[in-house]
Amino acid sequence: MKKKATAPIRTLSVFMLAMINLAAIGGVKNWPLTAEYGFSSIFYFLLGACIFFVPLALVTAELATGIPKAGGVYAWVKEAFGHRAGFLAVWLQWIENVIWYPTVLSFIAAAFAYAINPGLVDNTFYTIIVILIVFWGATFANLFGMKASGWISAIGVIVGTFIPAALIILLGIIWYSTGKPLQINLSWDSFIPSMNSIDDLVFFSGVMLSLCGMEMSAVHVRDVKNPKTDFPRAILLSGVILIVLSIFGVLAIASLVPQKEISLVSGSLQAFGYFVTAYDLNWLTPIIAVLFAIGAFGGMSTWIVGPTKGLLAAAQHGDLPPYFRAINSRRIPVRLLIAQAIIVTILSLVFLLMPSLSSAFWILTAMIVQVYLIMYIMMFAAAIKLRHSQPRLERPYKIPGGKIGIWTVSGLGIASSTFAILIGFFPPSQIPTGNTFFYIFFLVLSILLACIGPWVILRFQKPNWKKPLAHEQSNDILF
Repeated sequence: MKKKATAPIRTLSVFMLAMINLAAIGGVKNWPLTAEYGFSSIFYFLLGACIFFVPLALVTAELATGIPKAGGVYAWVKEAFGHRAGFLAVWLQWIENVIWYPTVLSFIAAAFAYAINPGLVDNTFYTIIVILIVFWGATFANLFGMKASGWISAIGVIVGTFIPAALIILLGIIWYSTGKPLQINLSWDSFIPSMNSIDDLVFFSGVMLSLCGMEMSAVHVRDVKNPKTDFPRAILLSGVILIVLSIFGVLAIASLVPQKEISLVSGSLQAFGYFVTAYDLNWLTPIIAVLFAIGAFGGMSTWIVGPTKGLLAAAQHGDLPPYFRAINSRRIPVRLLIAQAIIVTILSLVFLLMPSLSSAFWILTAMIVQVYLIMYIMMFAAAIKLRHSQPRLERPYKIPGGKIGIWTVSGLGIASSTFAILIGFFPPSQIPTGNTFFYIFFLVLSILLACIGPWVILRFQKPNWKKPLAHEQSNDILF
């Protein structure tokens, strides 16, 4: 006899969902990538917001409220193009995330180094040790469930993003108003970039990455108290906060740190270093460094469980062996999290192969952008397809303008994603990335391996993969 279906426990409010969005997308760790452009970084950021972030937010709001099924992008792409395409989409979302972990973890390591011994910032072995300790610790912390994960995200955003961001912006305003020397020229000519060569555009893919992630929170749709109204509100709230903080924060870093000296790993900490030295506030350095680390930890914690829950949705439909469908009493996919931690451990060794931490950081960033944006192209295309194939589907939030509106918004998202993928194959002249052939080969091979992964897995699919497990037969399942 089957058990009575268990109703999902809805624990996430608009505020908490917005904090999860900000933890996933925002954070001062992303600002140095944009600050590489100097004053024109604001132009590139606004451009990225208009042609990518706004379409992403609008499409996410429509899909999440119109198809409020657990699994997020997996459910949307599956509904539009079939389960194989859905599996590929969520696989790409998950695998890019796995690649991204070493970059954010390297930032956490740099923050801790500034707190205890700044000389460790460029120490590769120190960085790897911190990466492993922090990531495995965060993995085990997420085993305590979504409520605990949500609070980690909220605390991380408030303590590690809002406070440091406010300090960077405030000190930047004081610096400017007191007539201190600036590293950028605040003029209209320097605001509009020349775009005469590919070098003027390479870092734009990093700008795009700093705006990615809005769709991730959709995997928590069953945890939201009132998804049809709360989800769009959370997207609007987090979007406004993100754009305002990022513009002023990036400008503050670009104003203080010379472009050639900006570290992609610890650029935000460099800016604080300039501030505390100028104002004789050196005692603030370890405190700020710890706050940065807490913020980055909160953001990483958000991503640890999010895409994994999307992958679990695919597993429960038979796309992965039953072994990976195990969940604990708090409905967390334990074995998927452990497998993810093992892969991150292996991938972190890339820091040993690159000329510097910044070069390793960038090549991982370029890889992340390209894999991630392939998934976004599938998501934008799914939004268009669903408008045509399911025109009568109830959509509490609907992009205005009918079919022209959805084609315009999603088409802009597809075009900007494709452009960022293409420029990602050009190594930046500002950072030593080693042999150009190796750089391009590494990226091409990474994309191919990421895309063929689901095909290889399904090639060995067994009939028993689709059989429900005991807890799934009782309807007491996560999705």
